Amino acid sequence: MSSQAQQKAIVARTQHWLEKVVIGLNFCPFAKREYDRQRIRYVIDSANSPTEALASLIDELSLLDANHEVETTLIIYDNAFEKFDDYLDLLELATSLVEQSAYRGIYQVASFHPEYCFEGEELSDPANFTNRSPFPMLHLLRESSLESVLSHFPHPELIPQRNIDKARELGLTYLQNLML
Repeated sequence: MSSQAQQKAIVARTQHWLEKVVIGLNFCPFAKREYDRQRIRYVIDSANSPTEALASLIDELSLLDANHEVETTLIIYDNAFEKFDDYLDLLELATSLVEQSAYRGIYQVASFHPEYCFEGEELSDPANFTNRSPFPMLHLLRESSLESVLSHFPHPELIPQRNIDKARELGLTYLQNLML
């Protein structure tokens, strides 16, 4: 487990990423509201295996069920799932767990990783920065909240391509420097 100072540093770096990349570049047009309202929960998970990580995921889903003041949770892995393929295995397990449980239709799992790379793209493609983060993390979202904000947003299906175009326009060097 990370020390309290290390945990604070991890959360601070994650918040910096949210401010500069996710909110600053408007990759998620819905994040600013929850960030400003301090309704994002940051959980440092020192799991050493997918089994441990899934147990923590279940705990977080239960917490979200019981605590509606928390809108969303970022589960941040401080020393595991550093290899993107290992992370993708965890993501598949986490998504399956949610889909095959009582949480189906209630929560959704989004993914962020420092080495995120869209299938078929080069690792150096700036578009990957739409899902790159300072640490491997799973983002737990309330589906009802997503549906609500998306119903008031014109053409939400265009968001991913708009983000990819913006990332490519800004370029690799710019995005790498923003992540520091």
